[in-house]
Amino acid sequence: MGEARPRLGSVGHRFGSEEMKSRHVYLRAIIHIDMDAFYASVEQLDNPQLGERPVIVGGVCGARGVVSAASYLARRYGVHSAMPMTRAKRLCPQGVFLPVRGERYAEVSKQIRAILKDYTPLVEPLSLDEAYLDLTDSRRLFGPAAAIGKQIKDRVRDEVHLTASVGVASNKFVAKVASDLEKPDGFVVVPPGGEREFLSPLVIGRLWGVGKKGAATLKRHGLTKIGDLQSLDRRQMRKLFGMGTGDHLYDLSRGIDTSGVVAESQPKSVSREVTFPADVADLRHLTKTLLLLSEEVGRRLRRQGLYARTVHLKIRFPPYRTLTRNRTIPFPTQRDMVIYDTALLLLGRARPQPEPVRLIGVGVSGLTSSLTGVQLSIFDSPEERDEAIDQTLDSLRDRFGLEVVRRARTMEED
Repeated sequence: MGEARPRLGSVGHRFGSEEMKSRHVYLRAIIHIDMDAFYASVEQLDNPQLGERPVIVGGVCGARGVVSAASYLARRYGVHSAMPMTRAKRLCPQGVFLPVRGERYAEVSKQIRAILKDYTPLVEPLSLDEAYLDLTDSRRLFGPAAAIGKQIKDRVRDEVHLTASVGVASNKFVAKVASDLEKPDGFVVVPPGGEREFLSPLVIGRLWGVGKKGAATLKRHGLTKIGDLQSLDRRQMRKLFGMGTGDHLYDLSRGIDTSGVVAESQPKSVSREVTFPADVADLRHLTKTLLLLSEEVGRRLRRQGLYARTVHLKIRFPPYRTLTRNRTIPFPTQRDMVIYDTALLLLGRARPQPEPVRLIGVGVSGLTSSLTGVQLSIFDSPEERDEAIDQTLDSLRDRFGLEVVRRARTMEED
């Protein structure tokens, strides 16, 4: 038996009495919008002949490609995102397999984003095809949140010619669950006061932070539906799961989420990674790749006028075991060699033995556009020297391309 779902009304689910709604008129109004099978839908939009065929988008070259998106017809064959492309081809040999066209998807995403910003500047993109909107103040201009959600959904269909699933609620968590409930082309409204009733019949795995293992653990306690958690008080939850997890599950199961919509301003992180065509065990090859990736990350920071406080390393061993490590540095930087030296240190910790590597990546976070208030070392001549080198390399690469000049360290094995 699948999870029980509340009965649909003519404009989506509605929960909560009018009395409860009136007591919550000043609560936030949040929308979560999620495009349906976005990459595959854009391919079908650009080529209408694909409409009646299963479409799978992802890495189609080589043996290590993965599925980025699958049309709903392809999903009937068991194909889903993050699946190895070789398996997708076995499950759906009659499918149309297409490479990712990132620039085209970004172009369509920009059209959708423009529609969203017609209603509020408080838009938090999660990816090209997914975003939160805070409509709390927009209701004064455009009416109830449900009406705004319907307008947005209709405009995306009429102007972009794609379908979106929309969830409307008083907080981000419930809106996200609502948008996912009746995909594709769903429209689900959960008025303030109806969160608990809405969540009660749904499977417990819909709670943030409860994956398959977590759901299995909860099942051992006889907890399979969100409503099962609602029957426990906070003290019982803490006794079963500890204070942090217990409080988290207690709040979410009752539809309580105070996290705000963070409007798009500057990126939260910058990263680059590469998947090798064959597994790499040679340390010199790995460190050379690490330096090239660090240079690209540093270049992106300088182009955007940003400085990073934390360096991240991502490393994947065959077949799919992935490790991530991070280190916060003493002061924000945009220097290639600071990023590289930190990533190199993390590599030694993540790979103490000479295991082969299939993917390696470097990223930075804790971004700031200013060094105001940051206490830098008074011994700054190496920093000044590195800054001059980075600026010179940037200038040469802007004019002649990325490969025109390389640091000596990247050439040691050539």
